[in-house]
Amino acid sequence: MAHRFLIKEIALQAGLGVATVDRVLNGRANVREHTRKRVEQAIKELEKQELNLANTGRKLIVDVVVEAPTRFSDEIEDALQAELAFMHPAVVRPRFLLRETMTTPEVVEALRAIARRGSHGVFLKARDVPEIAEMVGELQRHGIPVVTVFTDIPLSGRIAYAGLDNRVAGATAAYLLGLLLGPRPANVLITMSDEQFRGEEEREISFRRALRKRHPQLKLIDASGGHGLDLPTEERVRNVLSDGTPIAAVYSMGGGNASILRALEAQQESSVCFIGHDLDRDNVQLLRAGKIQAILYHDLRQDMRSACHHVLHYHKLLPASSIAACSSVVVVTPENIPDHIASRFRD
Repeated sequence: MAHRFLIKEIALQAGLGVATVDRVLNGRANVREHTRKRVEQAIKELEKQELNLANTGRKLIVDVVVEAPTRFSDEIEDALQAELAFMHPAVVRPRFLLRETMTTPEVVEALRAIARRGSHGVFLKARDVPEIAEMVGELQRHGIPVVTVFTDIPLSGRIAYAGLDNRVAGATAAYLLGLLLGPRPANVLITMSDEQFRGEEEREISFRRALRKRHPQLKLIDASGGHGLDLPTEERVRNVLSDGTPIAAVYSMGGGNASILRALEAQQESSVCFIGHDLDRDNVQLLRAGKIQAILYHDLRQDMRSACHHVLHYHKLLPASSIAACSSVVVVTPENIPDHIASRFRD
């Protein structure tokens, strides 16, 4: 039996005598099967301990490249920072590139710069376009693993996706609006920040499919393309509603919810059923004010924990069985805002 530990170390770990361990290691006769297995297990345990000792304090530099409105990228940064203390035995040090908008060439150049200077991993929230997907593959060829976060680029060579199941989210939104609106015909306004963000596209496809199947009386009015930013989003909503189309409900997949409500209030007197995503400061305030009926929330800390674990596993610092699962969809109303979120955004 191959090993690299002293017999007395194995004997101590196994709780057996030195002579017994010697017989097992040298394949001698008169050794019971359970004794042999105990020695094998002891060697495996010593190997794990040795790995932990070797990796204690090992520093990993991780680059976080995110295109998102500041209100959301701030939440991502806070979530990751909160998880770093739990990455023992490694020390994960993030470098952040957080922009509200980035062109495809800008994202590609940012990733190319990471490839030049080196990194232990990249957490990437970007559009699913061929140029970015190709650059992700290039990073992988440089030995730099990429985890896509919150919106996926599945054909890119990334090692994992960490974030919400966006198809489930879209179907959940359709279910909730069906309950809120009932059987009468109505118009539902939908907004995405950018259809090239695959996560939002998956929400939209799933939402449309569920409505066609269960609520064909609901007509969709699309005001997408505002990048989740307040002014462009408000302008798009105003343009779409300029003909006086009445809106009974909103499913906002890409944010900018305060601006959507401003545009609606300027066009019509009636209130709407409103479902959005993410518990940032704006959405918590809108929930408390009763202007949003439900937020589809996912625990960003759990998703960032999962992303970190995938990189640790890639570098053989964590077994696959210990990788945290991604978060699930949680429906948050004004009555069940999580305490740790509510306390951060007290007025």
